[in-house]
Amino acid sequence: MNLNRIITIASNVFWEVMRERVLYLISFFILALCGARALLTRVALETQDKITVDLGIAALAILSLLVTIFASTGLINKEIEKRTILFLLAKPVSRGEVIVGKHLGISAALAILIACLTAVYFGILTALQINYPLASLLVAIIYIFLELSLIAAFAILFGVFTSSLLATLLTFAVYIMGHLSRDLLQLGEISKNITVKNITQGMYLVLPDLAKLDLKNIAVYGIIPPATELLFNAVYAITYIVLLLAIANLIFWRRQF
Repeated sequence: MNLNRIITIASNVFWEVMRERVLYLISFFILALCGARALLTRVALETQDKITVDLGIAALAILSLLVTIFASTGLINKEIEKRTILFLLAKPVSRGEVIVGKHLGISAALAILIACLTAVYFGILTALQINYPLASLLVAIIYIFLELSLIAAFAILFGVFTSSLLATLLTFAVYIMGHLSRDLLQLGEISKNITVKNITQGMYLVLPDLAKLDLKNIAVYGIIPPATELLFNAVYAITYIVLLLAIANLIFWRRQF
């Protein structure tokens, strides 16, 4: 793979995503958080600061998730549908470089987007004179980025061999099931049925355990997991991303246009 070609592809994806979504998303985030704060002053006077911190990081994660899924699912599929992929592959660019470049581009856009939303989030909390655990929230936000980068890899994988709509639905399903994978495992244990237990264990092994990367609930209380656990979960996410991109590359190589 040629690094310069990958960077060029990533740069094009980065500017496309940033140009279309960032300013609108930041504006909506500000309005939503300020609106929620105004409502909380009337209905939850004693706990409004804690709820504002909680709602802010949740809104940051949800808005970034929507951008991730809707931007990532069309990165490959739209080019296939419009046949522009033929012009790209006619150049000295391999299909693997396209896959890696697209993912790096969307990941870079997500990093900047999340950084902007984080700055706005902390700025609003500071302006409202709300005390918040800076260190734990920053760690949680870093892991939000890792989680969304993993979701982007799934979206690209689905986009290689399905339509944009189906890829979007499948990616949402993976996100939801990934957060419920531990519950599925427990359900199999409770059922006492060997067939159900085998199915739930299989799903747990295949689906990503996104709970490993979801630190929002404990971050608002100032809790940071041990360094060894953080490192293991980060390696888990990166390994999963590499595996998904490798599978996407394999499928993309086999596609005929």
